[in-house]
Amino acid sequence: MSTLSKTSPNSINKVSVGTLLVTLGIIFGDIGTSPLYVMKAIMGKEVIQEAIVLGAISCVFWTLTLQTTFKYVFLTLKADNKGEGGIFSLYTLVKRLHKRWLIVPAIIGGSALLADGIITPPISISSALEGIKIYQPDLQTIPLVLGILFGLFFIQQFGTKFIGKFFGPMMLIWFVMLGILGVSQMMGSFYVLKALNPYYAFHLLSIHSDGYYVLGFVFLCTTGAEALYSDLGHCGIKNIRISWAFVKIMLVLNYFGQGAYLIEHSGKTLSFLSANPDNPGNPFYLIMPEWFLPIGITIATIAAVIASQALISGSFTLINEAMRLNFWPKVRVKFPTDIKGQLYIPSINWLLFFGCCFVVLHFKESGNMEAAYGLAIVMCMIMTTILLGYYMVLKRYNPIFIVLILLVYLSIEISFFIANIQKFSHGGYVSVGIAGILALTMTICFLGKRIRKNYTEFTSIDKYKTVLSEISKDPTIPKYATNLIYLTNAQNSEEVEEKIMYSILQKRPKRADNYWLLHVNVTDEPYQMEYRVKELLHDNLIRIDFYLGFRIAPKINLMFRKVVKDMMESGEVDLSSRYASLNRNNILGDFKFVLIEKLVSYDNDLPVNERIILDLYDLIKKISLSEEKAFGLDSSSVKIEYYPMIIRPTPDIPLIRRK
Repeated sequence: MSTLSKTSPNSINKVSVGTLLVTLGIIFGDIGTSPLYVMKAIMGKEVIQEAIVLGAISCVFWTLTLQTTFKYVFLTLKADNKGEGGIFSLYTLVKRLHKRWLIVPAIIGGSALLADGIITPPISISSALEGIKIYQPDLQTIPLVLGILFGLFFIQQFGTKFIGKFFGPMMLIWFVMLGILGVSQMMGSFYVLKALNPYYAFHLLSIHSDGYYVLGFVFLCTTGAEALYSDLGHCGIKNIRISWAFVKIMLVLNYFGQGAYLIEHSGKTLSFLSANPDNPGNPFYLIMPEWFLPIGITIATIAAVIASQALISGSFTLINEAMRLNFWPKVRVKFPTDIKGQLYIPSINWLLFFGCCFVVLHFKESGNMEAAYGLAIVMCMIMTTILLGYYMVLKRYNPIFIVLILLVYLSIEISFFIANIQKFSHGGYVSVGIAGILALTMTICFLGKRIRKNYTEFTSIDKYKTVLSEISKDPTIPKYATNLIYLTNAQNSEEVEEKIMYSILQKRPKRADNYWLLHVNVTDEPYQMEYRVKELLHDNLIRIDFYLGFRIAPKINLMFRKVVKDMMESGEVDLSSRYASLNRNNILGDFKFVLIEKLVSYDNDLPVNERIILDLYDLIKKISLSEEKAFGLDSSSVKIEYYPMIIRPTPDIPLIRRK
């Protein structure tokens, strides 16, 4: 087996000041901007009570400790696939257990994470910009939010190589600001530190009538943990763990600072503290000195944009993985910069943009968005826990430890789910609806592909070696191409689809000097790029198997050229033109790709469920990228043919010939 090019996971394994700064800018944007809206969501319009505040910040602290620190930073980050993380990477690790139902948590989790990418930018940017209302209470922030969102999504096509250099330093400023603001409020009010005692969290949940409802908003403090795992490959486990120690301290200081401020104003409401009865104040801005507010609002807005950028980039990576795993229809993927792993998917970019605009226009204010936020991502966390359990089984962890982890975290996350489900009618239906549409699309793509594959007929190549050799030398048949190339789905190198032989022999006899069969294997290693060559018929039929990682774009045209070049240099094949005049001048022969589109014949007797899935799958294919573009083929050298796929023939028609 040969290597197409030297590849390695896109991760930063060494720890330095520079890599830690990069990690701050890429990894912690989502979870790092949560102080903008968590305490505001918890308090709402209710009268501030010390018991609720202490219980809330105690819940926040222990959620960050148990959920983010232990489950994700300590445990889940170990479940890396050659340095890459995320729920699809985790799925590729555990699917070797051959439990087919594991596809369910993978699809649900991936869909929920994408839905989070639509909700997070609006709530983060809206929460930041609403600080301007301190100066202009009647200001409509919706146009500003939409304008920033448009600018953010518009620049994706150019890549983020330049502005990315500022992400780390800006997030460092953001986190330092969080810590300083928190400490300034805690000075003289250190009694708030007693919330470190989990008793106050249990007291809130068990005694207070609104305790469980509050838990739904507490969960917002850890929503970025799943994105943290997905971005593992960008920075490496060591950088994430070291940076998280700093990030968590700054977050906790700010939450406790907001708590100290609120306790000092017990008996009042946030609306009263903001002097605006129609607009509840935000504790995040209320703890700022008046002279610092313009600076704080500016820094918060920049941090929210950076957090949104990280989720957008993560969505591109997630969709690219989904395409390679047959969970998503083929769409155009671009590489705007030379930074390894940076993608731009136009269709997803604008789909996310319009989704974000819908969220902004539907909810109008961040306070209304809080109800929609959290429900989808907690579903993703539950799915990750299930897959993580199987990963630990695969790695032969102590069974007692596995059971304990599953019991603890499924209990925690199901509790969060129950708390968040109470917000369904208040806006949670939006995130669930978005996740549901995405999951349905993934399910149709996966099942449609599998049904077609199950009904594909294969035949032995040995049966056709003689006729292929003879047709290549038959001058009575016009030459179709010097090199004729087909893409095959046959896993067995000694087999080929019936449709390919039908195309060569019956569709229109296609004489060629060399026949090539190309097969693409999607491997569980994210950045593998290797190939194997097998000569099936001397100087006539060659098969090439590509082994490409699930994060590698299948640029078959370029890869095939690389293989051909290697074979010519090693003397394995002579691809000079067989036309005498061209051969004398050392001109290479031409190459022609033939792609065969399978059409489900109407002459089929299919089960209703399979018919519906195939019809929906065909509809999705019509609006997705064509096969030749998806495989990076030059359209000028590609011929598209259509082959009727007879899946299950109907009974013979009782047609009688009349005399």
